[in-house]
Amino acid sequence: MLIAIISDIHDNLANLEKCLTWCRQNNVDDIICCGDITTLESCKYLSKNFSGEIYIVAGNAEIYEESQLNKLNNIHYCGEIGINEFAGLNIGFCHEPEKIEKLKELSPSDLDFIFYGHTHKPWLEKKGKTISANPGTVAGIFSQATFATLETTQKNLALKIIADL
Repeated sequence: MLIAIISDIHDNLANLEKCLTWCRQNNVDDIICCGDITTLESCKYLSKNFSGEIYIVAGNAEIYEESQLNKLNNIHYCGEIGINEFAGLNIGFCHEPEKIEKLKELSPSDLDFIFYGHTHKPWLEKKGKTISANPGTVAGIFSQATFATLETTQKNLALKIIADL
């Protein structure tokens, strides 16, 4: 299974389209979004242009109502914290790194991966058996536009630079 991890879109639909084109061309199964999509229009664009399942947590710059996302078939809104099993891996995700401890507390089992956004800086850290990663920013604000992918069978995490796609 191949998962794309995106964050901090901030309504940059041009970069989001480049990311989604890569996802379609490379048979990405699901997307985890670590927040700051910003508007309902961008949520609709994401839903319409990706056929797999999309798991979203709230960021600090959202200006849509949670109830509006219920009309989008492939979007699963998780609130501030998401915990899901993907191909046998326990994955937690949130927007702000300050919520990682709460994420760990709420998880019924150890997490294989934790993904977060907010800082706009790609980051990778391993503590014990858990890998924490920030995919950077799709918008390209404060740093170049990036997202991450996770190939679940090999547990291979990779950073993608949107300008290079």
